[in-house]
Amino acid sequence: MREYLLTLCVTAAVTYLLTGPVRKFAIVAGAMPEIRARDVHREPTPRLGGIAMFFGLCAGLLVADHLTNLNQLFEKSNEPRALLSGAALIWLIGVLDDKFEIDALIKLGGQMIAAGVMVMQGLTILWLPIPGVGSVALTQWQGTLLTVALVVITINAVNFVDGLDGLAAGMVCIAAAAFFLYAYRIWYSYGIEAAAPATLFSAILMGMCLGFLPHNMHPARIFMGDSGSMLIGLVLAAGAISVTGQVDPDALKLFAGSEKEAVHQTVPVYIPLLLPLTIIAVPAADLILAIVRRTWRGQSPFAADRGHLHHRLLEIGHSHSRAVLIMYFWSALIAFGALTYSVNSASMWIVLSVVVLSTLGLILLLLPRFTPRAPRWAEAVVPPRYRRRRAAEPASDTSAPEALGEASEAAGEASEAAGRASEAAGEAAEDERTPVPAGVSGVAGANGATAVGSRARPAGRARPR
Repeated sequence: MREYLLTLCVTAAVTYLLTGPVRKFAIVAGAMPEIRARDVHREPTPRLGGIAMFFGLCAGLLVADHLTNLNQLFEKSNEPRALLSGAALIWLIGVLDDKFEIDALIKLGGQMIAAGVMVMQGLTILWLPIPGVGSVALTQWQGTLLTVALVVITINAVNFVDGLDGLAAGMVCIAAAAFFLYAYRIWYSYGIEAAAPATLFSAILMGMCLGFLPHNMHPARIFMGDSGSMLIGLVLAAGAISVTGQVDPDALKLFAGSEKEAVHQTVPVYIPLLLPLTIIAVPAADLILAIVRRTWRGQSPFAADRGHLHHRLLEIGHSHSRAVLIMYFWSALIAFGALTYSVNSASMWIVLSVVVLSTLGLILLLLPRFTPRAPRWAEAVVPPRYRRRRAAEPASDTSAPEALGEASEAAGEASEAAGRASEAAGEAAEDERTPVPAGVSGVAGANGATAVGSRARPAGRARPR
């Protein structure tokens, strides 16, 4: 665990320290696109944050290669090299897109090529554990197609959700934390070495996101761009592929009996297919809804719009920061809920906790629809918008109506006095106003905000030309 934590810290430190220089480079390189109709930020913000994240990935893999225990992973498995090859390719495509805005189909082809590069180096799905059937071995073509599909779906799911400051990095960090605990349990508790690469990938992914988040939280000073969103999506998919298709579920040996019974009974404990999908449940749901919405309108599935989940939260009335936190909440609930259920599926407390937290999440979603008022005793700890309005304290309970009447009469008299003063000022100004013939210089003309009249200037001061 110490070596994983050291790798995480080194990755986060390198990413954090490089993000500042990368931001200056992006400004000099002109990677600051104009604000689009679907954007929610107000000022042009540099992109290319994926450059710092990629070098953080390289630093994490380099440190892990020189550690005592993790060094064995590089000697026994080719998956770290496969990840680095695919990440480098997808990162280059993202950098080009951040700078030159390449076509969506070209990006899709690049994603498939990057996935194919990882498959060629051994990072692929070999078999699928199916409940009631057992471990089903896949042919080379089946494993390749399934791996490429999972990589492309995960990359685009993360890319689609990258619409608010800190949203994609935070959600992927939450998913990586849940996946790290899951993979580490498989590797450490059951002694299955095939789960070690997925554990390392998750630790490095957490470091990349944690190092970039301080620069990307609202208001963001830099965006990760496609070079960052596609990169972290590929790393997340690589971990899911490694632990799903490389680990034999029957190797857990939790139950005696046939392989079919073992797989069937260990599904709640070892969720080989469901856990990776639940980790990206929110981005995947946003991706599916976006495709259906755009296709229904007769648009391209890759056409950008303002119909994503985070845009809907802003339209409901949530602030930028609150919308991001709500998305964090749902991601953590789904990812850690599935993780907890895999540890102990027989506990009703887990189900009840998920139900209670889901209810709380729904209340938070609908919060802008109504403005509840906190009780008097809780007003000191809630925001001002939820506090009750306090009226002026009356002198005594018996004189409250009289005080209100006197205050109303005083307000009326003040309003009448103000009206008389305004009329007097208008008459005085009308008496002093003299017509100005056309062509007379030295008098300000009607222009913009000065259309009502000329601005008063100190005596002896000429009008600037």
